[in-house]
Amino acid sequence: MYKQYDLSGIWRFAMDPDKNGVREQFFATVLPDTIPLPGTTAQAKKGTYNTSRNTGYLTECYPFSGWAWYQTTFTPAPEDLHKPLLLTLERTRMTRLWINGTELGSCDSLTTPHCYRLPALEDPSPVTITICVSNTDYPTKGGHMTSPDTQTNWNGITGEISLTVLPPVHLSDLQAYPDAAHKSVTLRGMLRGAAHTSLTVTGKAFSKDDPCIREISPIRTDLDADTEGTFSLLIPLGEDALLWSEYTPVVYELHLSMPDVPGDAVIRFGLRSLSTKGMEFQVNGTPIMLRGKHDGMLFPLTGAAPTDLAEWLRLLSIAKAYGINHYRYHTSCPPEAAFAAADLLGIYMQPELPFWGTLAAPGEEQYNETEQAYLVEEGFRMLRAFGSHPSFCMLSLGNELWGSSQRMGEILRDYRETDPRHLYTQGSNNFQFWPCILEEDDFFSGVRLSKERLIRGSYANCDLPLGHIQTCRPSTDHSYDPLIFPVQQESAEAGAAEIQIQYGTGTKTIRVDQQAEGLIPHKPIVTHEIGQYTVYPDFEEIPKFTGVLQARNFEVFREWLRDAGMEEQARDFFLASGHLAAQCYKEEIEAVMRSRHIAGFQLLDLQDFTGQGTALVGMLDAFMDSKGLISEKQWRGFCSDVVLLAEFDRFNYAAGEFFRAQVQLRCYRPGLTGTAHWRLTAGDACLAAGSFPLPDAPMGLVTLGQIETRLPETEITRSLTLTLEIPEADTENGYIIYVYPRKKPQLPPAIRVAYTAAEAQTMLDRGARVLLLPETVKEVVEGFYCTDFWCYPMFRQICESMDRPVAVGTMGLLVDQAHPALSDFARAHCTTPQWYDLVTHANCAVLEHAAPHIRPMVQMIDNFERNHKLGILFEARVGTGRLMVCTIRLGEIAERIEVQAFTDALYRYMASDRFEPRQELTPQQLTELFI
Repeated sequence: MYKQYDLSGIWRFAMDPDKNGVREQFFATVLPDTIPLPGTTAQAKKGTYNTSRNTGYLTECYPFSGWAWYQTTFTPAPEDLHKPLLLTLERTRMTRLWINGTELGSCDSLTTPHCYRLPALEDPSPVTITICVSNTDYPTKGGHMTSPDTQTNWNGITGEISLTVLPPVHLSDLQAYPDAAHKSVTLRGMLRGAAHTSLTVTGKAFSKDDPCIREISPIRTDLDADTEGTFSLLIPLGEDALLWSEYTPVVYELHLSMPDVPGDAVIRFGLRSLSTKGMEFQVNGTPIMLRGKHDGMLFPLTGAAPTDLAEWLRLLSIAKAYGINHYRYHTSCPPEAAFAAADLLGIYMQPELPFWGTLAAPGEEQYNETEQAYLVEEGFRMLRAFGSHPSFCMLSLGNELWGSSQRMGEILRDYRETDPRHLYTQGSNNFQFWPCILEEDDFFSGVRLSKERLIRGSYANCDLPLGHIQTCRPSTDHSYDPLIFPVQQESAEAGAAEIQIQYGTGTKTIRVDQQAEGLIPHKPIVTHEIGQYTVYPDFEEIPKFTGVLQARNFEVFREWLRDAGMEEQARDFFLASGHLAAQCYKEEIEAVMRSRHIAGFQLLDLQDFTGQGTALVGMLDAFMDSKGLISEKQWRGFCSDVVLLAEFDRFNYAAGEFFRAQVQLRCYRPGLTGTAHWRLTAGDACLAAGSFPLPDAPMGLVTLGQIETRLPETEITRSLTLTLEIPEADTENGYIIYVYPRKKPQLPPAIRVAYTAAEAQTMLDRGARVLLLPETVKEVVEGFYCTDFWCYPMFRQICESMDRPVAVGTMGLLVDQAHPALSDFARAHCTTPQWYDLVTHANCAVLEHAAPHIRPMVQMIDNFERNHKLGILFEARVGTGRLMVCTIRLGEIAERIEVQAFTDALYRYMASDRFEPRQELTPQQLTELFI
């Protein structure tokens, strides 16, 4: 390394919200305040404390918008005079630089270090460095790089702040272009101060756990630069050179030194080949599958992305423990430390340009020449700054872009011609309902191939149709392959149309050219932002927000729930909705695993997304801590490089019926050997078992064999567990199926059935036991199986603005499985597949107005904005009578085996001495609820 001065520490400081500092010459004064750097104004608690409470995202305690001035004094050592200097500001906003009161330049990159080459110092006098950082008037909106929803629109300098002393002859702008096939690397860069030099190259290979796997023997060579100072140097690494991948994350470090030049230039890289073949990704000629997560740069304690290696190693290691091998950075790019950590952990990174908008072609109405030129250059800066990292694998032009596909192709072509080390795509989910694959695309990232050909399991109501997780009876046999290559094409009229779409947190009117046949892909498909299953807020998280952001939205939601009279149920709502969400994620990810033509997926998200309406869609919280809903091992059972899949069409079976399932393996782990075992158990008892030998070197989707076994006889509902495992691979996956007795429910003579409130009241007045199956519920919410998509308030507003139906917005069942009415039926406290038909044929009664004191045994959880108390099954005394209310339309689904078991359990309970309701309803309350 060349000599560096570390400029971190206490700097002089001034806030300039009105942006008058240049006119008032702040750079020529001693700034009045101080601030620690690296850091942000919010971390230093500068400005006015914010007392507001955002409900759409976390509240920043010390927000600041404007200019902030930072100033320090540096005294050079005598030996460093007369040498060029390089000032590096690793992570900041838009900056302007003054040295001793003279302005030297500006930089506006949002994603890469700001590097200023300074003139040599001629005397040892102290040097005053003044930097103005602006977080307003960006050349582009910046996506999640600047959004208050995510990492906040902070002001400051958060990474390395250094001054490098450059020798008169030195190397700069180093880039490594590896050649895995020939076990070599080509180094390219600039030789400054000379046209020719001799060079010694030394180095090593290292990993996260071994600082020196092997050393590289010194290589001595001559280096010649062209007239512009650029050079290219081929370095052989030997036949035994180590390749980089998720399985062998080995990093090379080379030091380039010149005689009589103090210090050396350093470059790190990985020896890897990244390519596509047909519809799959390959690393070093071996197929891989992307198991990705979204990252919106959300860091609740700091409000800005960390820049230290240790923190990124911690964060990425957590994701890897959940089977993740890929990160997609939504309209953002992480700092150097993130790539360095991903290099050491073997994670495939996809940054994006900080853009969520329209890339029009010159001459088109929405063409913005200045913004587009900035974005294109920002992409080149990202490639130069981080392109040698082996983990930097893909680059996207942005999120949900519109505009000119031809112009996008031109930009991709320029990037690839300049830097072929990466794979490129036009963007993530571009053109939404009318996707296309460009000649310049290396892969496609989206959620549908036409309006009806969906490659994701859930959608918002404003983007109808909904997905199979939301609309279909749960099963394990869904595959996207028939939709990717349909036998019969859709018939739709081609032509131009103007449509309104959901766009970010709002709407947008765009003009599209419809393609009648939709998209028939021929390149790898990555299904975009899958999941988005909402979990009820965990209010126990509130004390964890001790940094620049506070969860005041959670506080408001808790108050809303308290006002609705259900605060004591908050923890139950969180757990029940969370366990349903985990089931939905499992079903969705397995659908991808079962689709041989899908090359990868990108979750939104493994962790909560606290912005855009507060989208609590994670199995981990915003801090990447487990919510306790599913373990790492359970998640890896369906999300890893070795996944066993049981394919069957339903979860509910009659006693004595045959259970049949096809067992498949989705595998990308090199050299996997062993045996796949299966067993069907009831508690500790094993009912059936078997095994399948693995084929040699399985890769991709492989069918292992068929399970066929007779299910046991039973007099009550039973849950059985099917377990699949490969002990040698430390992988295990499981499924719960339900077995019901073969008997039709018989209404006991002691029970009366009513269909209206008046009919029920007449029977109750005689002291009868009454089952009310109300034909009409006065205030009702439709029964819906799946938990809500993303965030109810945000999409409610979007749907209303587009005049489209609002989502049902519920979050699954809370079941009192210990209640004697359900003890013979319910196997869990939350929604499970046995409830699908029961729920989807239910009219959830809104109870809080007429009967706020009633606690249902089967309650539908409402979202945190609306907070209805929703009853599906509840009981009460009405005068001398005993009432059971069931709002499920049982007659519509009477032939379903699980419905018969539910009805039978209800009948037997109501006919027993256990039917002694403790809650009470008045006749007036009954008529207020039902007609």
